[in-house]
Amino acid sequence: MLQKLEYLKKYTMRKNGYVRLIPFDEIPKINSLPNTWYEIFKEKDKKKKINTLFEIWNKYLSTELSNTISYLRQYTIDVELMEINDRFSILYTIKNSKGEVFYYEGRRPHENFNNEKLEESWKKIPASIQAFYENIHNGFYYYASGAMGLVPLENVTYLGEDDFDWNIIDDLEEPMQIDLNTSFGFFSNGMGTYVAIDYNNCDNNNATLWSAKTQPKYNINFWDFVDEWIVIGFDT
Repeated sequence: MLQKLEYLKKYTMRKNGYVRLIPFDEIPKINSLPNTWYEIFKEKDKKKKINTLFEIWNKYLSTELSNTISYLRQYTIDVELMEINDRFSILYTIKNSKGEVFYYEGRRPHENFNNEKLEESWKKIPASIQAFYENIHNGFYYYASGAMGLVPLENVTYLGEDDFDWNIIDDLEEPMQIDLNTSFGFFSNGMGTYVAIDYNNCDNNNATLWSAKTQPKYNINFWDFVDEWIVIGFDT
């Protein structure tokens, strides 16, 4: 346990950051968790906790994230309530098909946006994406990098931000098919590539694979790419 905590502390992403795993008997005394989380963590048995958690995933995105849910059901060996830098998250301990153990973080849903541009446009974002962030997690990603998953609302990238220098624009091989000023990157691979939604062109979860370095891929299905890339991350 001490070795695990030392590892987790390395990636709090804050100078004086802290992390702790909440003991079972302390959880009912916390008054700021989603009701569904109390249901999860009232279980002492690990398998029951895991099954209760993935019933929530299934309820909202059983089709869209079918491969992710299937993988997690098979390879998640524990889920714990974690307090990190004044927020609560679920820590997923996963032992992948290669026998490697690693951690994913799922933040508490219904957290504050801390992202003015996204908050202004939130109701224009596809309902399935809203459902994930409002009912499952405010971001689900590889703990050590904060990437290879759906990033927290505060870290969703507004592609029209003036500070971004998208060099690829000068080298596009075809006319741009999205408007950066109405586009947000919800999935990040941690190396400058995003699965992005242009809320003026997102019928049927239409999305774009956007990068500063490579040609964009237009008219992809948001969830097909996200589902595939999360699973790739588990075995990378």
